Amino acid sequence: MADAFEEVSPRGGRDVGRDRPVALVTGASSGIGAATARRFAAGGWRLLLSGRDRERLDETAAATSGLALPADLTAADGPRLLAESALTAAGRIDVLVAGAGIGWAGSFTAMPPAALDQVLAVNLGATLRLVHEVLPAMVAAGRGRVVLVGSVAGSVGVRQEAVYSASKAGVAAFAEALRQELRGTGVGVTHVVPGPVDTPFFERRGTPYQRPWPRPTAPARVAGAVWDAVRDGRDDVHVPGWLAVPGRVRGLVPGLYRRLLHRFG
Repeated sequence: MADAFEEVSPRGGRDVGRDRPVALVTGASSGIGAATARRFAAGGWRLLLSGRDRERLDETAAATSGLALPADLTAADGPRLLAESALTAAGRIDVLVAGAGIGWAGSFTAMPPAALDQVLAVNLGATLRLVHEVLPAMVAAGRGRVVLVGSVAGSVGVRQEAVYSASKAGVAAFAEALRQELRGTGVGVTHVVPGPVDTPFFERRGTPYQRPWPRPTAPARVAGAVWDAVRDGRDDVHVPGWLAVPGRVRGLVPGLYRRLLHRFG
């Protein structure tokens, strides 16, 4: 159960070697993934880290005493090889933080087909396939937690980000469905829904964040929310918390929601 994942102090009396809980974090070369790795390392966890930028991934590994496991999660065998490497290295995975993701901004009709395929492959396909590889060991152990990093774009839909919104909506639906399937297994599912985050994400997609509202959140704040959710066994977390409101408005009064979106979105 998630509540059993307690903070482990390196200066405490408990064994801080192989007995420590283990987190596998993807997207750990920068942004939310790197910040999450640092937060879990501060809590005494062992870190297995995957990311696309090998140099930055090594920096995160050095800062967290983690093990870098570079992998191409969009390759046919990428998720399986990463899961096998992680389980071989640590013997178990207590928490998977699926934080790898890419974006693309612009008119849907102008989006190159290759970019469309890549956004879906990284944000949705690779996430589902990695969970599929990691989950059996958690279920067999009767404990663990899958943390899926979504986006408010998947809850409300964001213009000029149609495919990104679709990919994150898929993550949201997957989280809910998987949570129901895993009832009684001891394995939980957390869906973390941040708004814009001040990371290299926007630089990598080639389009800066230009909306005056909501303002980007620090990645450390999202990492703290991930940590708290794992500690407390929470299912859904919005960062900041008020971002849960637009989705509720959409469900209750869709006409009002769309008028507000046309004006402010």
